[in-house]
Amino acid sequence: MKDTQILSAFHDMPPPADDGRPAGAQPVEAGLVFDACQTGVVLRAVLFVEVSAGVGVAFFAHDAMDWVIRLAMVTGGALPATLSWLLLACVSKRVLARLPPVAQYMVAVLMGAVAGLYGCGMLAWSGIMISPPWVASAFSGALLSGILVAALVMRSKGRMPADTSARLAELQSRIRPHFLFNTLNSAIALVRAEPAKAEALLEDLSDLFREALKDSGEPVRLAQEIELAQRYLAIEQVRFGDRLRVQWALDPDADGALLPPLLLQPLVENAVRHGVEPSDKGADVRISTQRRGSMVVIKVTNTVPNGQGEQGQGLALRNVRERLDLLHDVHSQFRSALKDGVFQVRMEVPI
Repeated sequence: MKDTQILSAFHDMPPPADDGRPAGAQPVEAGLVFDACQTGVVLRAVLFVEVSAGVGVAFFAHDAMDWVIRLAMVTGGALPATLSWLLLACVSKRVLARLPPVAQYMVAVLMGAVAGLYGCGMLAWSGIMISPPWVASAFSGALLSGILVAALVMRSKGRMPADTSARLAELQSRIRPHFLFNTLNSAIALVRAEPAKAEALLEDLSDLFREALKDSGEPVRLAQEIELAQRYLAIEQVRFGDRLRVQWALDPDADGALLPPLLLQPLVENAVRHGVEPSDKGADVRISTQRRGSMVVIKVTNTVPNGQGEQGQGLALRNVRERLDLLHDVHSQFRSALKDGVFQVRMEVPI
């Protein structure tokens, strides 16, 4: 199993879906980058627009009373425009959820421009404005909606560390029991015949569980993740024997890259679970790292049984991708593909 053969899958296959599913799989709905149906969002949006209007009219007011009068006039158009934008965004929530994030931003800005025109029309219809500033109103609505959406996205990302920590804790608490039982049974079988090997097996299991149950959300070096994966595969090697064929291609210059803790472990575990376990002939598992300039490329590759389709690890891939994005944001890449009986996950992280 050569890297060049597997990497060609990424050039020949369509780009993978945003949720980390292999190419060719059915796409899932993208999440909303902002949700206008929440009460807190409505209150923040109205307050934000009112503050912006107050600051804007302050440039033209001669005194405090003039400022109040001008603000009341602008509010007569800004408030209906804001509420109409929120209502439209809430009603079209399901439609927006099917769009990619960039398209959601564009639609939100466009709705802001329409809302600005609506507010200006309200002032023109009431006779408050004789010469309505249509163009300025449209651009103002687009600008304010863009800033509002950006603020909502930042607020949502601010909650992600807590959400991710909760998901990680849940995954850590659900370590597969049969993996523990199988490992202990393997150790029992080795106690009399090969006691040194049994001791090494139990030491690997102890270190693996110690890392898995560690209460830490701090990034770790790639070298630590590699060491943990090696201990896991050493345990599984005792269980599967020749059925598990592991290849390592590690670049020492890549060891300093930072990753979220336990990022590599679920990928290696899934390679064993979906590649080795279902096949009587076993599978080839390859883990490689390579530094390319300021980036590090990490690949986890495994063969799968004939006729097996998408590996049943969508949740694991999605979790890994979200945690990687949380740490490195746009500086990281995550891709996965299944082609000709070979499944590969490819990640790029800065160093």
